[in-house]
Amino acid sequence: MYVRLRSAASLLRSVLLRLCGLVLTLLAVSAAIFLVIDVLPGDVASVMLGTSAREDTLAALREQLGLDRPAHLRYLAWIGGLLTGDLGQSVTYSSPVATLIAERLAVTAPLAAMSLALVVLIALPLGVAAAASQDGPVDRLIGLFGQIGVAVPNFWIGLLLILAFATGLGWLPAGGFPGWGAGIGAGLRSLVLPAVALALPQAAVLTRIVRTATLDVIGQDFVRTARAKGVPGTVALTRHVVPNALVPIVTILGLQLSFLVAGAVLVENVFNLPGLGRLAYQALAQRDLVVIRSVVLLLAGLVIAVNAAIDLLTLAVDPRLRRSR
Repeated sequence: MYVRLRSAASLLRSVLLRLCGLVLTLLAVSAAIFLVIDVLPGDVASVMLGTSAREDTLAALREQLGLDRPAHLRYLAWIGGLLTGDLGQSVTYSSPVATLIAERLAVTAPLAAMSLALVVLIALPLGVAAAASQDGPVDRLIGLFGQIGVAVPNFWIGLLLILAFATGLGWLPAGGFPGWGAGIGAGLRSLVLPAVALALPQAAVLTRIVRTATLDVIGQDFVRTARAKGVPGTVALTRHVVPNALVPIVTILGLQLSFLVAGAVLVENVFNLPGLGRLAYQALAQRDLVVIRSVVLLLAGLVIAVNAAIDLLTLAVDPRLRRSR
């Protein structure tokens, strides 16, 4: 009983420490973003409207953005707005930034979730199969998939998928998003090809990680002991090898979520999806710094939160780390 209470207290302390670190990291990242976007460019109004803008137009934008106030007061006002959900007003879209981000997240979040699920469904069985048939024909074939997947960028895979399954076979739409109001089936159908394009390169990377991690565990003494006792190879893989190989796999998978969100910028433009990546691209092209600031902070916060969650999940998966802490 005492050991369980001590373990629970240790886990709670680890969670609280990571939450504090998460908050401090987010504050540091927000300060860096504000410094780069709102302070270093010089006259933000001139950056957004261009040097050919009239002076009265620039003055109106400066007043709208509060540029007549000191930088530290503007930063505190931005942080206060973040806490209350007020991210400011987009100059390009004349709409609240929070509304724009919420609408685009309704596309990007399901796309990232589908891509992550595909990465796991592809990489886990392929990596284990490659390790089980080390240096065999199956291992070589899966290794070829890994090399091709790493070499080919996701936007190029997206173009190939459009040519094959949209233009050629006509099975799936080539792009666009009908909206969730048209039905869940129609919305998911329009996300299939972008999700595959996002998932295949990351699945190729994770397949190699799964293979290496599985081979490391297969060589351990407890696996050889289980095999010597007559445990079938499939049972040894599923019950002994895969659970003990999860630590590096979970760590890499958490990092890949960041790459999936970042890769959505290109893939959403290839498939003309109204997601967060396309919003960031359009805001950058139109020099809408108010939108860019909030989108960059959201993406950075997502990466930081995922890394903290993966760290805690690693503690839960690997008992050795809990004992060391």
